[in-house]
Amino acid sequence: MVPNFQIHSKEDYHRIYEQSRLDPEGFWKRIAEEFYWQKKWDKTLEWNFDAPEIKWFAGGKLNITENCIDRHLADKSDQPAIIWEPNNPSENTRTISYKELHNDVCKFAWVLQKNGVKKGDRVLIYMGMVPELAMALLACARIGAIHSVVFGGFSAQSISDRLHDAKSEFIITQDGTYRGAKVIPLKPTMDDALVNCDFVKKVFVLARTNNPVSMIRDRDVWLEEELSGVSEEDFPAEIMDAEDPLFILYTSGSTGKPKGVVHTTAGYMVWTAYSFSNVFQYQPGEIHFCTADIGWITGHSYIVYGPLCMGATSLMFEGIPTYPDAGRFWEIVEKHQVNILYTAPTAIRSLMAFDKNHIHRNNLDSLRVLGTVGEPINEEAWQWYFKNIGKEECPVVDTWWQTETGGILISNLADITPAIPTMATLPLPGVFPLLVDESGKEIAADSEKTVSGNLCIRFPWPGMLRTTWGDHERCRTNYFATYPGLYFTGDGAMRDPQGNYRITGRVDDVLNVSGHRIGTAEVENAINMHTGVTESAVVGYPHDIKGQGIYAYVIFNHLHVDEEVTRRDLLETVTRVIGPIAKPDKIQFVSGLPKTRSGKIMRRILRKIAEGETENLGDTTTLLDPQIVEEIVKGKM
Repeated sequence: MVPNFQIHSKEDYHRIYEQSRLDPEGFWKRIAEEFYWQKKWDKTLEWNFDAPEIKWFAGGKLNITENCIDRHLADKSDQPAIIWEPNNPSENTRTISYKELHNDVCKFAWVLQKNGVKKGDRVLIYMGMVPELAMALLACARIGAIHSVVFGGFSAQSISDRLHDAKSEFIITQDGTYRGAKVIPLKPTMDDALVNCDFVKKVFVLARTNNPVSMIRDRDVWLEEELSGVSEEDFPAEIMDAEDPLFILYTSGSTGKPKGVVHTTAGYMVWTAYSFSNVFQYQPGEIHFCTADIGWITGHSYIVYGPLCMGATSLMFEGIPTYPDAGRFWEIVEKHQVNILYTAPTAIRSLMAFDKNHIHRNNLDSLRVLGTVGEPINEEAWQWYFKNIGKEECPVVDTWWQTETGGILISNLADITPAIPTMATLPLPGVFPLLVDESGKEIAADSEKTVSGNLCIRFPWPGMLRTTWGDHERCRTNYFATYPGLYFTGDGAMRDPQGNYRITGRVDDVLNVSGHRIGTAEVENAINMHTGVTESAVVGYPHDIKGQGIYAYVIFNHLHVDEEVTRRDLLETVTRVIGPIAKPDKIQFVSGLPKTRSGKIMRRILRKIAEGETENLGDTTTLLDPQIVEEIVKGKM
């Protein structure tokens, strides 16, 4: 059944958007009433962006898993909830009905409870893309524990940092995971992370690759053995307050330490379900294939919570788009008759390089909607996607949002509002963006020309972050202090006379590499850990596949015997400290960095050099040593 809050026409969108603007509390009250509550809320919204303090549906009682699973059992018991496609196409697919998902999540919750997990405990999850990962999230939510998923590509040090920050006493992981032709060892990496984490009480390990692993007595247990020894009865869902934390998800910031973004139960549920239904115009019985990893917010919102709240069938994929060849996505589309495909511009650009026979050998007629996520999509990739995958018949929804926003904020709605290549277009109802200049002055709409500025939001939406774990002041300074009274996204944007937005990228020192946010300070800190490094500076530059590449300028404290060997050492250091996703694409050794007399690195100059714009570097006379710029330009890679 299509929900009452699904938008049905362009006129409908404009009418509903105006309703949300005139009476936002009444608007969200009507939408929230379509979900199952143990107790209705007392007040729809309380907010103050200065503190900041945001409360949606205060006093309401619910459990998100009752909305994701239980409420569908009456009419969707046998419908697939999750279809799992393994890394190796010769391995069997798994199809899990809503009834089976209910049983599996309840058993998982019994296991957690038997091992001491209770409401409010933090559970760190470090797994590959297997169905048990989705079940782990839902089991935590069922019991009232706060899950914190760490992407399976992060290093032991990165895991340890997150463990210590959230004080996660329980861990769910697996022996290893498959990724293309590689076997990624997860449990050994976790063991390294746990060396200085004596507060961890229990580690649940799923057997996937059957590689030998170390199992520590009284701490490590095999998940399969635990599941076989618990009741198959219904696990009564813990009654949660609307504002109880649901999960912590770490995201990079402009300083070295990742931020633990906290999302709460009710607002996040309402927002992911509402945005999923409307952006993709989901119809009952359709197959929704989001290619993201659940280690990122996209997987949380549009593989697990959003689709399941709406009773959809969500397809999970363990592998990569180029294994065993570049036709894998298109084979999955045909095999499972996928209707909605939601992927990243990076994946699209990488697949553009391959022979189109990989596409043509598969029937893609089941596709109705295409979507992109993670970064702004360039015109060439948009047209290739629209023409070759959608056959010029499928709308492309170009979605803009962030870990902090919980779900999609700006996007065209499939076949409802117009798609414009490279533009995210219009905000969803209930989202009120504006552009401001550097001083915080609002940039007024112009009926004749496109304007640009820093993208802010003037009013809360249900899915927004509430805090950063253990450090509310950091939440305030990062998102609400730059422009008082506004949520600052950290992105720049352009707005055309019709009100359509185009996101132009980060305005702070955060890179967007293949849709993953990576702080320059994080990468610099990792490089600086190498014994031979005196100092480093990291900037982004345009990359044909990744969108942004990482360019590192490094001062080494002794002569290199072999520059290439040293580069490989530095890449290995970054991999060990953060993970392979943060490896610089280019490393240039320099004798110094362009600094002002006060010691500040002029990153503007380094950015221009990395981008190849060496003709106009601006005024360099204020630098401590202007000649260093000439040296860097000559040595550019």
